[in-house]
Amino acid sequence: MTRPHPEQPPPEQPPPGCPAHAAPAAVPLDGPGFQVDPQALYRAMRRDHGPVVPVELPGGVPAWLVVGYRELHRVTSDGELFPRDVGLWNQWPRIPADWPLLPMVGRPLPSIYFTAGEEHRRHVRMVVPALEGADPFEIRGHCEQLADRLVDAVCGRGAADLVADFCEPLPVLVLARLVGFPDDEGDDIAEVLKDLADGGPGAQSAHQRFGEHMARLVAAKRAAPGDDVTSRMLAFPEAFTDEEYVLDLMAVTAAGHLTTADWLGNSLRLMLTEDEFADSMAGGRRSVSEATTEVLWEDAPTQILAGRWAVRDTRLGGQHIRAGDMLLLGLGAANTDPLIRQGAPGSGAPAHGGAGAHLAFSHGEYRCPFPAQEIAEIIVRTGIEVLLDRLPDLELAVSAGELVRRPSAFLRGTTSLPVRFTPVRTTGDLS
Repeated sequence: MTRPHPEQPPPEQPPPGCPAHAAPAAVPLDGPGFQVDPQALYRAMRRDHGPVVPVELPGGVPAWLVVGYRELHRVTSDGELFPRDVGLWNQWPRIPADWPLLPMVGRPLPSIYFTAGEEHRRHVRMVVPALEGADPFEIRGHCEQLADRLVDAVCGRGAADLVADFCEPLPVLVLARLVGFPDDEGDDIAEVLKDLADGGPGAQSAHQRFGEHMARLVAAKRAAPGDDVTSRMLAFPEAFTDEEYVLDLMAVTAAGHLTTADWLGNSLRLMLTEDEFADSMAGGRRSVSEATTEVLWEDAPTQILAGRWAVRDTRLGGQHIRAGDMLLLGLGAANTDPLIRQGAPGSGAPAHGGAGAHLAFSHGEYRCPFPAQEIAEIIVRTGIEVLLDRLPDLELAVSAGELVRRPSAFLRGTTSLPVRFTPVRTTGDLS
């Protein structure tokens, strides 16, 4: 079957059979509501449309947002009917080459993130063992060293922006080491990934710069292998092209950095703004592990994930889904589905409190690989432990109402987290 090329010029009208025809009351997937109170929007969506919601992306592009836990579980469990195969999308003829969400939605490319079926499994066979080769104790050691370095840069002045000074740089610096980058490239990669995540006019340029970083890394590690993810991927016995190595490294690094940075920031925000929560941690009634798990339920860094595409016409959550329609995974909405909160029969998961039942890492064949989850958990929990140990009297320097969320319906993060604390000496001064 010949698939439309993403750079074809868009027609004046949407093609027949897309959700725009069936659901004229589509919900725009943008606006300040996603920054201020996305859960209120999700409740309104459930009330007006049920568990599967017709939505509109920038440029009037239609899609479905799955906000029901049970329905999302079904979509992610059925890779035959709902594969992650962007080439099936029935909207390609109307997607311009500079569409801002294109880096997030993707093109038909040979990577672990944008392939389906056996081709996807081939990439998994290479990438997952390369991630598993990273020793958890060494990862924690990297985290402690790099977290101390970041705290050292601010600890003497008594004030900091935890997002810019700690949450954003820590994950990318750790991941840069794990994949094989020298430390001095971490800052530029962090800036590239931030531009990519915000989905603004700079997203396309950021995506290109990101690929250039990875291409240079592949060339360097082919010439001089080391004990890192890239070298282990290159040593895998099955044949892959340089483009495939680059795309898989981009997928691993982007997914790991962006979500981990926001998970770390959202956890610290909760600790700094919720008095009851902070008191329970100070009193030993709640651990860092429990705190970070609660964030995955309540304030997951990935709110919406693109996507799945229907292979054929079907029905889901009372909606008529047509072949080629895109389904967006409403991970943040599904985690707060009333069926889950009430432990309703047939919901497919226990009531809130079952730590493993959240969908923050997605579900099914395409969920975040376990070793990647483990790396993220180590970074977040170690980072918080180091920060609280070094700066025990952290407090928010502005009112909670002044904090601003990332301008994205897809990612849930705080743009700035100003704090003050008693100035302390650096680790160098203490040694």
